[in-house]
Amino acid sequence: MSTLADVPGAVIDERGLRHVGSPVAEQRKLASGRALAPLGDRRVISVSGDDRRSWLDSLSSQALTHLAPGVSTEMLILDPQGRVEHAASVIDDGETTWLIVDATDAEALAAWLTRMRFRLRVEVRERSDDLFVVGGTREAVAGLRTVAPVWVDPWPEVSPGGWAYARVEPHPGAERDWAEAVVDAAEFERLLDAAVRSELSLAGLDAVEALRVAAWRPRVGVDADERLLPHEMDWLRTAVHLSKGCYRGQETVAKVHNLGHPPRRVVALQLDGSDNLLPVRGDEVLAGDVVVGTITSVAVHHEEGPIALALVKRTAADGVPLVVMTADGPLAASAETIVPADAGATADVPRLPRLGRRRSSTQE
Repeated sequence: MSTLADVPGAVIDERGLRHVGSPVAEQRKLASGRALAPLGDRRVISVSGDDRRSWLDSLSSQALTHLAPGVSTEMLILDPQGRVEHAASVIDDGETTWLIVDATDAEALAAWLTRMRFRLRVEVRERSDDLFVVGGTREAVAGLRTVAPVWVDPWPEVSPGGWAYARVEPHPGAERDWAEAVVDAAEFERLLDAAVRSELSLAGLDAVEALRVAAWRPRVGVDADERLLPHEMDWLRTAVHLSKGCYRGQETVAKVHNLGHPPRRVVALQLDGSDNLLPVRGDEVLAGDVVVGTITSVAVHHEEGPIALALVKRTAADGVPLVVMTADGPLAASAETIVPADAGATADVPRLPRLGRRRSSTQE
């Protein structure tokens, strides 16, 4: 039985396969469909039962009641203040709804869903013991024997009921071709055996993350903190249906989108690569001497070099030089706007005319 450790050049940590010797070359192979990526930082939750879709609809930001088999979407679970608590990629096969989630979030999400079943006909199972997730282009994963329909990432297309804040055309993720397949242990072992025999190329999580960051694609286990609103990451685009029925946090989502502005906004950073410094999640971003935000994701892209996503204050000025304070010293950065400062306030609310002071009878 082959394991990831048997793959030539494999570098592994607690998340899974980081790379097989050349993360930059692996990106090219992955993007062109010549490699597959074992996604050890993903987990699978299965939800079965006749009430599964309407139940998930009532709990999440996405319209799922009439989700057709084989259609890919994603959902967020928000707290009562509209902040992101959980996220899941969603696909249904007609009998089971499959959720692909970040490994760090799987146990908590499965436990929360289980508590919310009440008397409905649903069964929730966290499947880390018997199922695995493999990523790549749609063509690359098409050859795998899967236990669920392949989930095709809808990003960055605007899903039904969604809304896009980013105004860049074409969107950096427009050419992104990404799919995730759920396989059983036998199929995963077959994949590893082929890689050990050099009959199949694998790519690691470093390559996967670089392609994600370059596409400005948010991820809950990396980009979210305890205050994140979906608007701040341009996540209304694919994960929120603005005209569906009630769910927890909906009031905040509607208010911020229609009447207000998200307090923070995501920007894409091009980092100075001359000193081989890389920031880490949580490093502060400064404009002059003022802290304006923090790093959420970092990667080295095969074309763009060192890049990052950062959440900054809504009022942070565009077009000004930025500095990221790393543990090894300051790092120069330039920002590209993803969510603009005027995002939100989409409702056309008529302004009431100001009424003049009424004249008193003594003035008449």
